This record gives sequence, C-alpha cells and structure tokens, in this order.
Amino acid sequence: MTYPNINAKRSRNQLTMEELATKLGVTRKTLYNWMESGNIPQSKLELMADLFHCSIDYLLGRATPKSPDMQVRKE
Repeated sequence: MTYPNINAKRSRNQLTMEELATKLGVTRKTLYNWMESGNIPQSKLELMADLFHCSIDYLLGRATPKSPDMQVRKE
C-alpha cells in the first residue's frame, strides 16, 4: 500500500525520508516498512498530521487538504 499524499507532503516540504523519520522518532527503514505494509501507528499518523498541518484522512488519501499551500514548520 502506498500513501501518495504523505510522499507529496514530504516532498513539498523538502524533507527526505530520513528527515521525516527523524521527526517521527524512528529509522528510515521503519518508516519505509510502515508505508509499504500500510501499518503506520496511529500516534505517528497524528504526529505527521500535526507536522504537515492536515488531517489524517488526507494523509491516507481519504480527503482533500483544507489549503493547498499548507507547509511544515521548520524547527
């Protein structure tokens, strides 16, 4: 299972898989495995939704974003 909206948000915010994994507190391999298997933990989906300022439904491809120019906060 792929999540094109997660990859699109990551790309738009100029984050590599490694950088996103670090922000989620996991390794790049763990993040890759979650995305491939379709088993992303709820807590990490919530963190991604906060990071990208969008809904979990959007990340999973179930809804459209509220605003097309949503950006991630650089910390």
